[in-house]
Amino acid sequence: MTNFTSIINFAIAVIGPVVLLIAFGYFLYKRQLMTDDFVEKASRLIFNFALPALLFTTISKSELSDITDIKTIAIGIGGTLAFFIAALAVAPWIVPKREDRGVVIQGSFRSNMGIIGLAYCHNAYGDLGLVYASVYLGGLTILYNVLSVGVLNIYSGREPNYTLVLKGIATNPIILSIVAALIFAYFKIEIPSIAQNSIDYFAQLTLPLALLCTGAALRFSDFSKEAKPAAISIVAKCFIYPLLLVTLALVFEVTDMALGVVFLMAVCPTAAASYVMVRKIGGNHILAAHIIAISTLISVPVTVTGYAILHPYLGLH
Repeated sequence: MTNFTSIINFAIAVIGPVVLLIAFGYFLYKRQLMTDDFVEKASRLIFNFALPALLFTTISKSELSDITDIKTIAIGIGGTLAFFIAALAVAPWIVPKREDRGVVIQGSFRSNMGIIGLAYCHNAYGDLGLVYASVYLGGLTILYNVLSVGVLNIYSGREPNYTLVLKGIATNPIILSIVAALIFAYFKIEIPSIAQNSIDYFAQLTLPLALLCTGAALRFSDFSKEAKPAAISIVAKCFIYPLLLVTLALVFEVTDMALGVVFLMAVCPTAAASYVMVRKIGGNHILAAHIIAISTLISVPVTVTGYAILHPYLGLH
């Protein structure tokens, strides 16, 4: 009974608010209170300003010894690379259309860590969980971008332009904000209260607005046309990828909040950024949209089930 109560509390306290805001965003879109134009502009605001502000203000005020865990980040990077290599090897055998393979592979590992993952970790572990997850996010964001650009261009028949990739990483607001925050935290640089309060106010926009935009961007029409490749990507994203990362974490004796962050960041659905990248290279963006939408739905019961199995190791009560 205690275990069942713990599962219900987790579903209500950690996942419930995220699901409700995503569902409300979808409702607002269907009622035309959130338009495509608004979602696009709001998403840019979040990515370029609000999310970097949130990451900066949470990390810069923390003790580095509490939030930097090289082993956990290495597990995320190593596990993702192993999964990516395996996906490259298997894709030609299970995805008939060559032009769909890059979309399927990207959708199977690129987690929505910056929005849903951070929201999960914040709801589960509070501010410390948010900070810890933010540093983990910084390490994997670079890898996600490199792998995604590479695999999408390979299967589109184009030569990957890694100069542009490196430029994109070097100017990525999320990465820049994390690096700046780590410098401020390391040297214990005091931020003037007027600046700190302003950043805090702006940071508070991030998760609610981002989750509303996530819901408003979901598209479910004509799923049958892309059912097989989408199903392959969704199964990999919601089951195989998080199972691999959590298994690696347990093998290397990662427990408590660190394990929780690995699990929650891996099990969250495919990132909306994957759709944007597919459109940029002229790929099958409809397939990408379906992977995002359906994985968002499927990830919820998978997350609850994963918690039910792992909860003795997650440091949650």
